[in-house]
Amino acid sequence: MSIARLKKVTICGLLTEKADLLKGLQALGCMHLLPLRPAPAEAENVASPRADAAYKALRFLSDMPERRKQVTRDPNFDVDKVVDQALAVKDRLRDVTDRRDFLEYRIQQVEPWGDILFPPGAELAGYRLWFYILPVGKTDALHEVELPWQVVRKDHRFAYVVVIAKEEPAEDLLPVPRTHTGALPLNELKAELEQTEVDIEDTIAERHALTRYIYLLSLNLAEAENRAGLAHADQQTRDEDGIVAVQGWVPEDALAGVEAFAEEKGLACLTEEVRPDEEPPTLIEQPPDMKAGAVLSVSYTVPTYRMWDPSVVLFFSFAVFFAMILADAGYAAVLMAGLLISWKRLGKSENGRASRIMLVALFGFSIIYGIMSGGYFGVTPPEGSALAVFHVINLNDYGAAMKLAIVIGVLHLVLANAIVAFINRHRTTSFANLGWIAGLIGGVTVTYSEPGGFFSVLGIILLVGGVVAIFLFTSERPIVNRPMDYLWRALDGFKALTGVMGAFGDVLSYLRLFALGLATASLGATFNNLAVQANDGIPGLGLLFAILILILGHTVTLSLGIMSGVVHGLRLNFIEFYKWGMPGEGSVFRKFARKEVQP
Repeated sequence: MSIARLKKVTICGLLTEKADLLKGLQALGCMHLLPLRPAPAEAENVASPRADAAYKALRFLSDMPERRKQVTRDPNFDVDKVVDQALAVKDRLRDVTDRRDFLEYRIQQVEPWGDILFPPGAELAGYRLWFYILPVGKTDALHEVELPWQVVRKDHRFAYVVVIAKEEPAEDLLPVPRTHTGALPLNELKAELEQTEVDIEDTIAERHALTRYIYLLSLNLAEAENRAGLAHADQQTRDEDGIVAVQGWVPEDALAGVEAFAEEKGLACLTEEVRPDEEPPTLIEQPPDMKAGAVLSVSYTVPTYRMWDPSVVLFFSFAVFFAMILADAGYAAVLMAGLLISWKRLGKSENGRASRIMLVALFGFSIIYGIMSGGYFGVTPPEGSALAVFHVINLNDYGAAMKLAIVIGVLHLVLANAIVAFINRHRTTSFANLGWIAGLIGGVTVTYSEPGGFFSVLGIILLVGGVVAIFLFTSERPIVNRPMDYLWRALDGFKALTGVMGAFGDVLSYLRLFALGLATASLGATFNNLAVQANDGIPGLGLLFAILILILGHTVTLSLGIMSGVVHGLRLNFIEFYKWGMPGEGSVFRKFARKEVQP
């Protein structure tokens, strides 16, 4: 697996042939389009490369709890028409629902006042009525109101006060907010609410009727995506003087197909190399069965075009870290059994087949590490047994287990720096990466070797040499025999050395492999002990309680192990490893390609 090498391709043709040109490129499905003109100023006029409207319509119809019998064949089915109808119903349903909620609130506000009939504005000489519901205990506040007011009704809790004023009174006129009654009497509000509820029922009925097209809409989403892609591509071209120009990045292995298409259609085709100042998008090439590793590698950040493909390293390091966190062969065997049961179902799609390979690696490594750490549903094999022969990692030996996690962390970061050093082998900064490698190895050697011994001295030499290399070669600032050049370069070196504490913290982050693995083993053993105590301490029902504790306890432990293995296994790759091995972030290569309608 690697990052595909790209070429910049520009294709020109007659403007009258633009539609055929774009459809042909979409059928080829190998070009990442580059915009040759600015996007429309109005956001609503910017075409999306995805069929957002179709997805919204499908989601709206699919959320309907009751559906009509599905139409599976309709030669006259029009995706755009159904989408427009569904979205129109969605908007109308939202409007009438909002209107119903408003009317219910308004009726709630008006109902205590009864069926008010407001006189025409002319009869009040420009004055208006403002309504307040005042608690009886606060009626003394009325004596401070200078505007005309009247208590029109009073009960044991509230006084219903009407204030007369041309403009809305100040908010602090009374210690309560005013009641918003509107201009309609109560009977008209209730009549409108009744009609609104009828409209809601009619709109829901329209939505229900459209659910018969959910199946066909799902099948034809690809066609909607194709149309959206063409509309988006139409806004990327440059159209001048009867000529249309399309530009984009094309993988080298697909270049021959593009050139053949241009020659067949009589189009002008210009191919250019990537310039040093350009940063093309990143396209990771991988076999279909290894697609899961590539998907994982770009889920956090995308490597730059000139960097390396981390898919393989991520694939295996994630499997190892997941295994160390799960740390139990019994749990891993349960997961592997579940995978085997779902094997055929996963094999029906390309993504499913890729996921199978990833899961086999995760669970396979977990079984191996679980056997080595002696974990079988929280039970350690007794001395002298066949399984005890393979028990070579003792998680209860905290010192050795922590040392293993630290060494794995150092090797992981060394690998990241080694890869970057190889990529930058023609630049002096590669010596800085070698310096980090020497410093990491030297630091762990000094930590775990006898003071004054050969390995301790060797570790100190590596550590000092690494620090010197980091200080001297991190900066690429040119020196032109000016004193300030040396000063700035030295400051860059000191700045790089501040990363030593960061490197120390990154290495310590790998202790989570030991801590979480120990937690999984301890939880399993704890639930086993609880089950034994329940069986011994409760005659008769003890066995039932013990079985329930084992089932519930190991289910919880397995769930926590899976969650921790995924989250922290990926975290060590995405945070610590990517920090050292993936400087910079690129953009994803998005193919302008046609999607086929599912049969």
